[in-house]
Amino acid sequence: QVQLVESGGGLVQPGGSLRLSCAASGSILRIYGMGWYRQAPGKQRELVAVITSDGTTNYADSVKGRFTISRERAKNTVSLQMSSLEPEDTAVYYCNADVFGYSTSRRDYWGQGTQVTVSP
Repeated sequence: QVQLVESGGGLVQPGGSLRLSCAASGSILRIYGMGWYRQAPGKQRELVAVITSDGTTNYADSVKGRFTISRERAKNTVSLQMSSLEPEDTAVYYCNADVFGYSTSRRDYWGQGTQVTVSP
């Protein structure tokens, strides 16, 4: 089995910064893409940023230029540096990983989510 554990959420004022981190552990043979998604109250979960195994990144238009995704392959971790935060960024942020495990076929795994609240 594979577990994803997020950390780093919290309350921040508009214009502030936060850094989210996610660590994958368990029976991991290989991790392909990793990424961050978010879900605001009353809305569907949406992609924020993803990074492939070769470092290619993709961002939602709403966060381009403000958020940066990074990854340490050796540690099976992914981070999201968020700057110039806006109230519209308030959501539960979920880590995602596309994993091929020792005893499981390739599939997506999700973290438990971490709350980010942007408010004066």
